[in-house]
Amino acid sequence: MGLGVILYFVYVNIPWLEPTRPFVSRAVEIIQPVLIFSMLFLSFCRISVHDLKPCRWHLWLLLIQGGSFILLGLLLICFPHLPAKVLVEGTMLCLICPTATSGAVITYKLGGNAAHLTTYTILINFLAAFLIPLVVPLVHPHVGQTFGTSFSQILGKVFPTLLCPFILAVLVRYLCPKLHARLSELQELSFYMWAVALMLAIALTVKSIMHSDVAVWYQIGLALVSLVCCVLQFCFGKKIGSRYDDTISAGQSLGQKNTVFAIWLGYTFFTPVTSVAAGFYSVWHNVINSYQLYQRRKVAGKR
Repeated sequence: MGLGVILYFVYVNIPWLEPTRPFVSRAVEIIQPVLIFSMLFLSFCRISVHDLKPCRWHLWLLLIQGGSFILLGLLLICFPHLPAKVLVEGTMLCLICPTATSGAVITYKLGGNAAHLTTYTILINFLAAFLIPLVVPLVHPHVGQTFGTSFSQILGKVFPTLLCPFILAVLVRYLCPKLHARLSELQELSFYMWAVALMLAIALTVKSIMHSDVAVWYQIGLALVSLVCCVLQFCFGKKIGSRYDDTISAGQSLGQKNTVFAIWLGYTFFTPVTSVAAGFYSVWHNVINSYQLYQRRKVAGKR
């Protein structure tokens, strides 16, 4: 994370590198999805189709995300000129945002059940694709933006990255079992891919914050809102998961978000201001993930 911040500021402050910026931006746009696809593919090689089944805690987490999003939407519908409208919208974005596609990598690393998290990731993406086009037009009307077009936009944005690596992993499992066995042993590689993807994501987050026209006080407010949302979702997820002996998977499912997708949601369905909350959320949930990984390694070292 620190390297992502440093590299961004070093790169933008070297004048003779300025002509390369369009090429670097394009390269990052290609590299990031490739990294996400690759690490998901390796993670899914460890997951059997038979392991993908709903759990009881899935329902509770779906109710938390969907219910809180609807309630805040109703608040803005009833009070359209609310002074803190931008902060409420930022909260909505942080709550409805689906689980990060890299969640399976971190869950596996922390000792959780990656199959349970993957199942929830699919479910929450469908719920978000249904609720966002249903609620947001009532809060932020967009000309020509029907439920069908919004629904297809969201599915088209998320599901190729989520489902294609899973389908490929299933095909390799049944068509090339020897290759599949070899790939299943490369789980550490997916973690390092996540680290590189994280560095790029943090650099892009810093870029979006630095180029934002949002007033400083709004940025501070959105940063605090996203921090509260992040901490509460990790806490609620772990609390609910502990009742079903699945603390890590539930905590990561609710707390770790697809912030790249959330930033896109902010620009597309809310306002560019709202997407700043998603940028800050990217920092907070990765700080928590880093701390959890540190604690996990610390405990493993004592054994």
